[in-house]
Amino acid sequence: MGNVDRPAPDRPTGSGPDNPGAGSRLLSDHRPRLQPGDDILDPGTWAGRIPHRGGIAPRLRVGRDRWFNVLWLLPIGFVLLITAVAVAKGLHDMPAIQEFMARHPGTHVSPEVEAHPGIPAWVGWQHFFNLFLMMFIFRSGIQIFVDHPRLYFRRDCTPGKEWLRVQHRVPSDPLWTAKQDSVGLPRQVGLPGIRHSIGLARWWHLGADVLWLVNGAVFYVLLFSTGQWRHIVPTSWDVFPNAITVLIRYLSLDWPTTNGWVAYNSLQLLTYFVTVFVAAPLAILSGLGMSPALSTRFSWISKPLNIQLARSIHFLVMLWFLQFILIHVTFVVTTEFLRNLDHMFAARDDDSWIGFGVFSLALIVVVVAWVAATPFTFRHPRIVQRVGYALIGPFQRLFEYTDARPGAYTDSDISPYLWHNGTFPDSAEYEQMSESGFRDYRLRIFGLVADPVELSLDDLRSMPYHEQTTQHFCIQGWSGVAKWGGVSMQTILDLVRPLPEAKWVVFYSLAEGSDGGTYYDAHAIEQMSHHLSMLAYDMNDAPLTYGHGAPLRLRNELQHGFKHVKWVASIEFVHHFSDVGGGHGGYNEDHEYYGYRQSI
Repeated sequence: MGNVDRPAPDRPTGSGPDNPGAGSRLLSDHRPRLQPGDDILDPGTWAGRIPHRGGIAPRLRVGRDRWFNVLWLLPIGFVLLITAVAVAKGLHDMPAIQEFMARHPGTHVSPEVEAHPGIPAWVGWQHFFNLFLMMFIFRSGIQIFVDHPRLYFRRDCTPGKEWLRVQHRVPSDPLWTAKQDSVGLPRQVGLPGIRHSIGLARWWHLGADVLWLVNGAVFYVLLFSTGQWRHIVPTSWDVFPNAITVLIRYLSLDWPTTNGWVAYNSLQLLTYFVTVFVAAPLAILSGLGMSPALSTRFSWISKPLNIQLARSIHFLVMLWFLQFILIHVTFVVTTEFLRNLDHMFAARDDDSWIGFGVFSLALIVVVVAWVAATPFTFRHPRIVQRVGYALIGPFQRLFEYTDARPGAYTDSDISPYLWHNGTFPDSAEYEQMSESGFRDYRLRIFGLVADPVELSLDDLRSMPYHEQTTQHFCIQGWSGVAKWGGVSMQTILDLVRPLPEAKWVVFYSLAEGSDGGTYYDAHAIEQMSHHLSMLAYDMNDAPLTYGHGAPLRLRNELQHGFKHVKWVASIEFVHHFSDVGGGHGGYNEDHEYYGYRQSI
């Protein structure tokens, strides 16, 4: 992030109590205009009564502007599978292939593995916990994806440049918002299964991720401390020709006879290894790659591995897990079903019904949790919000105070398109100020400060000029780089001199939120002295436009975009935000259950 500070000739005088600006009556008191949110989610009034809107069949971009319907992959895949079976059957009976398969029978059993057969009970428990948590991760993950139902490889989220979309083309409306672009899911598919519910979906997703990581850490420790790793880690290059033999046998429908109690066949071994030691870590790294705080700090990683590439990789890893589960379950059912269940759910090598009984109980637990998750979220969204923050909050607090360094982006990185978002101001007062070029605009800064002040745009422009080129991270998933010009928040702090008891800074907007009432958000005062926190009145060397927050907007690059309040009306320094609005730290926190800290 590049930033530049240029001095101004004089300190602004502003508008004091004896010199009120013409717009001060409009901007003076926002507390009575705040509207607390509800503690129960009503789908009928959710997100400003946003209507349900389904998506379309996934489209892959081919070339510059041609799109391929992914559903065509079903018949194409079926034809390819039939063809592969025919080819494999032909190869299977060739003498050279028979000789190859005799030399490489499909399973390599090392002396260490043969000396320690079996699947410990802890593997079964880990297997169940992983299944249980992945169910929440998948459902909430797909809910997050459809909030911005487009995937890109480049950082620039320019409409038409995505490589995958499940939404129609972006309409020509110049003020089309990312919220309008979201699509809904059936309630038993997504979690919570209602359009633009990304706040709650993220709590489910990130909270389950934390538990999944704990479960995975325990799995890794037990895997290597007990020697069980030898059952899923290849120890010989023979695994590859053996895997070819297994693949030929599967495709030719001459399925190999293996004993997973002793050793998996080589194709299983490679698949398990990739899933445990490649896909799982890649899911973690790509997830962290979408964090504004980490991307801002580790720009030497985030610049080549940008947020959109990380988001696409995250999505592809999810597809890997889904196809792995589908194929894995298919083979469990179509081979030695009872013996397989005894291995995994009863830690025994026979074909009794004990494993099936334990599996049935585990499946009942998963199904009940699946069915109950959405209605529970509707009735108790605050519990989801609080529990989610309890799980992920410590990591967010840790990451948001990393020392982000400016200078990662230059003018050549500026995005050709930056999405609009939010509810645009439409009051007569705003229109009047806009028509006059905001000559009557006054920014009131008050609360726990030694020197409260009202500032016109001319006053702000007379202050030392701060400029930074930074990346915007929307919580919905889109991003973009822009150059912002204005006033550093450190300059504002020096001007008003916050009192020692001031711990939070509340920014009020000239716009309302989607459910009515003034939009606002609270930021920790420590982040306001950060060198990438500023009040911007310019964007890309031009005055802010209406859609991007004119006349003034906040930039705090350690947080997601919904916290970057646009159309800033006033700033209040407070001890805590618990008595402001709904008391949760901001408008989206009150109404759509976001978190007041969202650095991940």
